[in-house]
Amino acid sequence: MALPLEEESDLKPLLNRIGDARCVLIGEASHGTHEYYAWRAALSRRLIAEHGFSFVAVEGDWPDCWEVNRSVTTGVRDPREVLDGYRRWPTWMWANQETVNFCRWLRDHNAGRPGGVGFYGLDVYSLWESLRAVIDHLAVHRPEYLETAMAAYQCYEPHYQDPQSYAFAPDDCTDEVLALLTRLRRTTSADDLNALRRTTSADDLNALQNTEVAAGADRYYRAMLGGGPQSWNIRDIHMADTLDRLLEHHGDDSRAIVWAHNTHVGDARATTMADAGMVNLGQLVRERHGRDRTVIVGFAGGTGEVIAAPRWGEPMEIMPVPAPRPGSLEALLCGEAPHHSLYIFADDPNAGWLTSTLGHRAIGVVYDPARDYRNSVPTRLGDRYDALCWFHRTTALQPLHLEAAQQGELETLPTGV
Repeated sequence: MALPLEEESDLKPLLNRIGDARCVLIGEASHGTHEYYAWRAALSRRLIAEHGFSFVAVEGDWPDCWEVNRSVTTGVRDPREVLDGYRRWPTWMWANQETVNFCRWLRDHNAGRPGGVGFYGLDVYSLWESLRAVIDHLAVHRPEYLETAMAAYQCYEPHYQDPQSYAFAPDDCTDEVLALLTRLRRTTSADDLNALRRTTSADDLNALQNTEVAAGADRYYRAMLGGGPQSWNIRDIHMADTLDRLLEHHGDDSRAIVWAHNTHVGDARATTMADAGMVNLGQLVRERHGRDRTVIVGFAGGTGEVIAAPRWGEPMEIMPVPAPRPGSLEALLCGEAPHHSLYIFADDPNAGWLTSTLGHRAIGVVYDPARDYRNSVPTRLGDRYDALCWFHRTTALQPLHLEAAQQGELETLPTGV
C-alpha cells in the first residue's frame, strides 16, 4: 500500500482521495516535528491553490491567530513579525519557521484577491485576551454593551490572568460572561441573527468569536476541577463549534483545512479515548458534516528529534525520540515501510494493520523520552483516519525564539493515553 512521499507532486493520490470533501483535517503526532509541519503546509498549499479551499483553522488561540489572519489577508505586516510576537506557552507551536514559510506563501497567494484565504484559531484558552478584544470593539461599535463587558472583565480581574487561580476560586464569573454573550447574540428577529452569523464584517466576526471564547474558557477552567473527560470535551466541542461558525461565515460553498494534533483530528471512536468518555474534533466533524464530506489525514514517525518541554510551563528542549515499542504501529512501519510514505486507506480498507488495534505514538508539548511508552493511543487506524503520512526519521521544529519558564495554562489530556 505504500506510495512515495518525497516531493509535493507525490501528494496527488491524496488530493484525489480528498475530492470534493468540505473539511480536510490534517494531524500531527507531536507539536514539535519539522516533517509534520512542512508536509501539512505542502498539502494545504495545494488544496488552496488548486482546489479553492477557503481558510485554515488551527489548534491555536483566536486573538493571536486573528493577528496572523490580518497579516495574510491584508499584507500590512510580515507574518514572521506577528508569529515572533507569540508569548503564550508553548510558543513554539506556532512561533516557528515552518509556520512562517506557510503564512508568507499564503500572504503572497492572497495578494490582489478580495477577502483572501483566512488563518484562524480554534482553541479556548485566551479568556483575558478575548475579553479585552471585545471591550475594545464595543467601545467603538456598540457602546451600549460596554457596561456588560466591563462587568465580566472586572469579575475575572482579581485572578491576574492566572487560570489556576480562577479554576480554584470559590466564586465563578459564569453569569457575567454569559450575560455578555447573550447580549451580543441578541437580535430582533431570526433574519437579523442569520445576517449576524453571515456578516461580511471581520470586526463583528472577531468580537462575536472572542465572546464565545471567553464563555468556553470559563466552562473549561471550571471543569478542570472535576477531572475526568469533561474539560477535554468542552475544549473539542468549542473547536468544532468554531469551525462551524467559520464555515457559515464564509458561505455555503466554503471549504476548510484544519491543523491540530492527531488526538484532536483522529476520530476518538477508533481509540480508547471513547472508552474514557471523550469526544474529539474529528469525530464531531464527521458526525456534523458527514464522513463522505470529511477527510482526516494522520501523521506518524519513527525515531529522531522533537521540540518539547520536560514539564508543563518549562522551556523547550530538543529531545530524542527513541525507537518505537514492539507491537506498535510505528514499530510495524519502521520494519516494513519506506523511509517516507503515504497510505490511502480506501486502497485496501480490510488490511489487517488497519482493522486491528495498535498502539499509536502521541507526543504532546510535555514529553519524557525515557517514558515514551506512556505516549501511546491504542488505535484502529482505518477508522481513525482516511490516510496516513509516515516518516521513518524525523527532525526538530525550528522555533523563532527561546522562551522563559512560565505558569502557562492548566494541562489538558491527553498528552498520551
